[in-house]
Amino acid sequence: MSDYRIVPVVDSVQDRRNAVTQPGSRMARRQAAAAPPPPPDDRPPRSHRSDGGSGGQTKMRVLAWVSIGLTTVMVAGALTAYTTYRDAFGNINQKSVKEDIINPRPPETGALNVLLVGSDTRAGQGNARYGQELARQADAGGKRTDTIILMHISPNRDKARLVSFPRDSMVQIPRCKNETTKQEMAPRRDMINSAYNAGGIACTISTIETLTGIRVNHYVEVDFSGFKSIVDALGGIEICLRTAVNDKASKLVLPAGKSLLNGEKALGYVRLRKYGDGSDIQRIKRQQIFLSKVVSKATSSELLTDVGRLRDFVAAAAGSVTMDPELANDTEQLIQIAMSARAMTANGVKFTTVPWGADPQDPNRVVWKEPDATELFTSIKTDTEVTTPEPSTSASTKPKEKVKPEQVRVQVLNGTKTVGRAREVADELAKQGFNVVGVGNYEAPGGASLAKSEIHYAKTIETAADHAVALGGSVLPKPQAASGKVPATNPQPYTSATAATAGAATKGTPIIQLVVGEDFESVKVTKLPDSVNNSTITASEQKNVCT
Repeated sequence: MSDYRIVPVVDSVQDRRNAVTQPGSRMARRQAAAAPPPPPDDRPPRSHRSDGGSGGQTKMRVLAWVSIGLTTVMVAGALTAYTTYRDAFGNINQKSVKEDIINPRPPETGALNVLLVGSDTRAGQGNARYGQELARQADAGGKRTDTIILMHISPNRDKARLVSFPRDSMVQIPRCKNETTKQEMAPRRDMINSAYNAGGIACTISTIETLTGIRVNHYVEVDFSGFKSIVDALGGIEICLRTAVNDKASKLVLPAGKSLLNGEKALGYVRLRKYGDGSDIQRIKRQQIFLSKVVSKATSSELLTDVGRLRDFVAAAAGSVTMDPELANDTEQLIQIAMSARAMTANGVKFTTVPWGADPQDPNRVVWKEPDATELFTSIKTDTEVTTPEPSTSASTKPKEKVKPEQVRVQVLNGTKTVGRAREVADELAKQGFNVVGVGNYEAPGGASLAKSEIHYAKTIETAADHAVALGGSVLPKPQAASGKVPATNPQPYTSATAATAGAATKGTPIIQLVVGEDFESVKVTKLPDSVNNSTITASEQKNVCT
């Protein structure tokens, strides 16, 4: 069995259909959206490189993005006051959707993943003013989410990454229940926001889980009505513009330079389209910078020490969202999130857009860039360990140096019957900086497939155990390490096609064997591709940025 052969990858979404667009008014499309499955792709094509289309068709889309960000602040910032203002949080709307999730769910990891969804429903007095006549009738012509963000908080609760999924992403929607009829909808290829259209938040959760492999622990849903009151409760948000704005569509007039936006002006700012190059990429960047300023202000001591303002903010945030009961009623969980928010340094909050490119079938839609998107999701899935502080050392004791991945030489052996497994794992290790020197096979006693992965190292090299520990900490599930190496079948040298290989090994550097078993899940991703890093901003770096 030759393990270094490349096995073709099967596209699980071969049955892809072209996105169909239908002309018509926005509210007419809302009526169509309320119909039973499958929901139509009912928006006209929209360019991702230019303004394209009318502002009225998408002017509320960016508002949803920012509303979600403010919900994030409520979850991760204002909850620091939960024990004092628990009565205000009694106003949180609750909705259980567990029974409507009909697909297998990823395992819990110890991290906290909250799905943040912005609903553009026009139902209700506060939302109706932003729609047409149909918005003031019955269910306001249906609902849709133009914004989906996954907030990932590390197991240590000291870092957060907010991942935004472009609403025009063409993806595989899994089978879901129709939110109204409870009838099962067949899986299909469609825009990601269509999952919410007919299947509601339960279908959106299932879609994110099946696409990313990440367990969604809770959800928070927000509409437009609370947006202005939340911004006003924060005392406004300061933004900086490179050029002046006088836009009739968004009813926004602002000078170049810094401006403090109240709720009304913030609405105009976040739905502003005709600015800069008019591209979605530039607009998303502005929105992320805006959100970073919101996070900074909501977690500042200026707000947290002002009892009156904090009370107003908590009340405004609580009354503007819907959560699953497990989160809304779990005081301990809310306080835990709150305390982690206070512990987060400004560098611990990052905003990322899933890397994407134009859909080959329709340049007005997007598909996720692979394998970059999968590596982003894997970094979240493999963020599982609660790290403990290093033990203190005395002045006479020299602290032990941590072995780095590039110092670890690895031979990857396939202990399973899956052809090409060693090469796959070797590629993953190489991307994370490990010095992979070879691949091959391992024949378990009796010829059976090895159930659990193993790590082996030479008994005779003093540092080998430390190198084995460094390798084991980057493999999930963590393999058992044992001294004494195993024989390799058909060993071959390894050359990475994607990562730079390390130079010649230092004399005495051990070679650690990773024998891949059936239980192997993943190599931990700590080094993200450039496309992810380039689409990420850090909250602490946005204070004086002008857009």
